[in-house]
Amino acid sequence: MSDKEEQPDTSLDVETYGNPRTFDPNFKGPIAKRNCTDVLCCIIFVLFIIAYILLGLVAWVHGDPRRVAYPTDSKGHFCGQKGTPNENKTILFYFNLFSCTSPSVVVNLQCPTTQICVSKCPEKFLTYMEIQFSYRKNKHYWTYYSQFCKSPFVKPVKTLSQVLLDDDCPTAIFPSKPFLQRCFPDFTTKNGTLTVGNKTTFEDGSGKTRNAIELRTAANRVNKILDARAIGMKVFEDYASTWYWILIGLTIAMLLSWMFVILLRFIAGFLFWVFMAGVIGIIGYGIWYCYQEYSNLQGRPNSHLSIYDIGIQTDISMYFQLKQTWFAFMIILCLLEVFIILMLIFLRGRICISIALLKEGSKAIGYLPTTLIYPVLTFIFLFICIAYWAVTAIYLATSGVPIYKVISPERTCEHENTTCDPEIFNTTEIAKACPGAQCNFAFYGGKSLYHQYVPTFQIFNLFVFLWLINFVIALGQCALAGAFASYYWALKKPDDIPPYPLFTAFGRAIRYHTGSLAFGSLILALVQMFKFILEYLDRRLKEAQNNVCKFLQCCLKCCFWCLERMVKFFNRNAYVMIAIYGKNFCRSARDAFNLLMRNVLKVAVMDKVTDFVLILGKILVAGCIGVLAFLLFTHRLPTMIEGPTSLNYYWVPLLTVIIGSYLVAHGFFSVYAMCIDTIFICFLEDIERNDGSPERPYYTSQSLLKILNEPNMQTKKH
Repeated sequence: MSDKEEQPDTSLDVETYGNPRTFDPNFKGPIAKRNCTDVLCCIIFVLFIIAYILLGLVAWVHGDPRRVAYPTDSKGHFCGQKGTPNENKTILFYFNLFSCTSPSVVVNLQCPTTQICVSKCPEKFLTYMEIQFSYRKNKHYWTYYSQFCKSPFVKPVKTLSQVLLDDDCPTAIFPSKPFLQRCFPDFTTKNGTLTVGNKTTFEDGSGKTRNAIELRTAANRVNKILDARAIGMKVFEDYASTWYWILIGLTIAMLLSWMFVILLRFIAGFLFWVFMAGVIGIIGYGIWYCYQEYSNLQGRPNSHLSIYDIGIQTDISMYFQLKQTWFAFMIILCLLEVFIILMLIFLRGRICISIALLKEGSKAIGYLPTTLIYPVLTFIFLFICIAYWAVTAIYLATSGVPIYKVISPERTCEHENTTCDPEIFNTTEIAKACPGAQCNFAFYGGKSLYHQYVPTFQIFNLFVFLWLINFVIALGQCALAGAFASYYWALKKPDDIPPYPLFTAFGRAIRYHTGSLAFGSLILALVQMFKFILEYLDRRLKEAQNNVCKFLQCCLKCCFWCLERMVKFFNRNAYVMIAIYGKNFCRSARDAFNLLMRNVLKVAVMDKVTDFVLILGKILVAGCIGVLAFLLFTHRLPTMIEGPTSLNYYWVPLLTVIIGSYLVAHGFFSVYAMCIDTIFICFLEDIERNDGSPERPYYTSQSLLKILNEPNMQTKKH
């Protein structure tokens, strides 16, 4: 080799770009000989993972998830727990449900009355005073009534005042049914009048006459605490009825995405117009359906009400009975339709560039089919991270011992919310100073060093979770970038492509660049953590904020959103440079930034237009599966397929299928997006490094070179 051939030609770089760079003249693909990068960050990352594992073990020792699954009585004992006296008592019973109308219910999330575990709910009206008279005639009455007392008594010897003072038995019981493992009155409507056990009025056992409306008000206060759990139970039932249909829908989405990726290699241009027509058609169908629902609600009672009028409702189906809801959906879909059509009109000149990139990406994926399997590995890693975070969070939340606090029905006690001991509470000065006060179970906690730092551990749990999630995504991007870079820098494709490029790139990323990937994902995790903190402060201080604070809060949210998007963009390109050259994160990010800034016009043409095309493909996959799922879950396909029956919320499995299908399509098309980004960066390096001569030939295809580098070719000719 001559001296001229040994020295790389950098004159083009100095004259054209003003940034002299030296290249390896023998560069023919991703650097094989590498050194570990960002070792310090790698060590910190490993230490955080070890601490995260230790935190999970400590939380597992101290936590008890049964505290979420079982209701708890006033003494902090579980109802229905095996191996305890309450094993056969699975239902929680309230002594005086009328006390639940107290404002303290909302403050303390506890009803200020004694709560015990029972095996079944009462089925008849009885008061303690009635039992004292009925016991003389038939002892069976007391046997039935005593099962709702704290402890069994031989006979009702205490007076009513003693029962109220000692709080041993309820003053009255009402016909009830179990709901969410709690006894609630059995309400029925008779001739338009609310009744309980076919009665509209009844004695409450303390000499007062009550009506069913008062009892329902008290029950609704408790229901507000349990609404989230009730919705969760109904959602679980819907998932239990439709899980196999959801799996079928996701499988179809996977096959459809795979088919689109394969077809893009052969008919990219035609498939783009299929994407366009399909998305426009699906959105058009949505507009037509919203208009039909809006028209059908004309003249129906209460359909003219606004969302503001009905307020926040746990039953989502109530919103779909309003004309305003369907009108809003129709307007949103119309705006989306117009936006897509305008984008298509204004970007029609750049679509050919995107189609050329799609074709080149399809060739790369065709030669490297294993890359289409990698999203499955990413989903597995993400599932492990999410499951570990959720389990650790539950165990941390249920760590501690039962804490009891003083609760007064009228909130007039000066010792309200102070800690107490239920075993000796009736003998203390607080019980004498606050008649009617209860020492009830409040929550699980403790005064040990561990319990004091549980909130800090929850923050640490969230932060490491975000770090791990971003690291898994970064690892996938770096591995795919290394594989596609091996494809690009092969002069004779596919003969020069190294064997097993994806596994080789994955091994290089793990072995040499864990620190660099951890560094980039750490920056992104810090930005996301600040976003969560802002959201938390916004929710906690929402009522105390003035207009200036709200404006500043919105500005901060917008800034952090833009910062997160920017960090993701630079990280993505930095991982491509790491996969190619094996440098550390900061140097790779700098090189990627400089390379993109020197070709900013090409970046503007390629990046957004190609993303727009891929987003259309994702919407098309999710929309097709969503339309089929909607027709199935709403029983509009009775003659073809018999769908699931008796769903509480048909939109729950429907949204699951739509979102799941979009994520599946995103997994496949993200491989495509990473392929195009890698090829684009390699292309920019190629045209700076080589001149198309036999000594320094271009590695890209002539079609892609003609479309993306036409101005540069004219400059070189001059």
